[in-house]
Amino acid sequence: MSALSRSLVVDRPGSHRLVREPAPEPGPGEVRVRVAAAGICMSDRELYDGHRDAAHVRYPVVPGHEWAGTVEAVGAGVDAGLVGRSTVAEGFRACGTCERCRCGETSLCTAGYDETGFTRPGAFADHVVVPARLLHPLADDADLRAAALLEPAAVTAAAVRAGAPEPGERVAVLGAGTLGLLAVQLLTAFSPAGITVIDPRKERVAAALGFGADEALLPEEARQVRGRHDLVVETAGAPSTAAEACLLARRGGRVVLTGMFTPGAVGIDPVHLSLSQLTVRSVFGASSAAWSYAVRAFTAGLLAPAPLITHTFPLERFADAVALVGAGGPETGKVLLRP
Repeated sequence: MSALSRSLVVDRPGSHRLVREPAPEPGPGEVRVRVAAAGICMSDRELYDGHRDAAHVRYPVVPGHEWAGTVEAVGAGVDAGLVGRSTVAEGFRACGTCERCRCGETSLCTAGYDETGFTRPGAFADHVVVPARLLHPLADDADLRAAALLEPAAVTAAAVRAGAPEPGERVAVLGAGTLGLLAVQLLTAFSPAGITVIDPRKERVAAALGFGADEALLPEEARQVRGRHDLVVETAGAPSTAAEACLLARRGGRVVLTGMFTPGAVGIDPVHLSLSQLTVRSVFGASSAAWSYAVRAFTAGLLAPAPLITHTFPLERFADAVALVGAGGPETGKVLLRP
């Protein structure tokens, strides 16, 4: 009999329970990972509140798509040398065989949406089972607490790759949450002429300066710098930020939309888009290439997520932890669960 393993099950919106049952056994091609830390993001809050698109969640579910841990067991056909390795893993269960996957665009897999923590059991648990092909092993001395943020870092890496920054460019980052501050860290590696961060929370824009930003502005102050930026990376997903991102870009500039928008968001002015000849890209999740990019940056020390973590809770205090996320407190950064 395997040792008992705890998992946090959300049966339906607003209802959760802590379950103890035998540790899950990895099947062929799978590994079991002992979770060291798992981050809670707004998508998890939406899942718990029942606000996530029904096509992107399957109740009952164990949430947890941002995590890091140590491989504890492997299934048939998996290299036993992985046991004991520190690791993270991609969340999207891309099929690997469709046209988009074969082109390397695994986040655009046409086989249908399937993601750890939303449609498959996630990492708000002692253990999580994932396909071995999705693993990104880490250095033996990796800080697994910080590595739990490599999922949002991979999304940020996807945005940076899409934006194709070049040395000496003027860059704006719209939003100083987890994605925005990670974007600042990655963008500094390209030696920009300057990085301006814009956010309505004074405490967050101040924090951006410590992550490498050259200028931190409130939204009302940002009107003065519209039309000046070669690249704008939008990370907030607020109702007006897609339109504002386009106004911040210079003519011929590039805009990458990374935030998760909800119905009712202000649309981009097509006249401005056309006359300014902007290039606009969007990001949803992260491809395998973006994951590799983020892990390399983390290993090289270019990406240091640990300062973003402000709160850590045990699984038993999930209700307290999820209540903090999205509550708007300026002192709340990344919230972790540690089994």
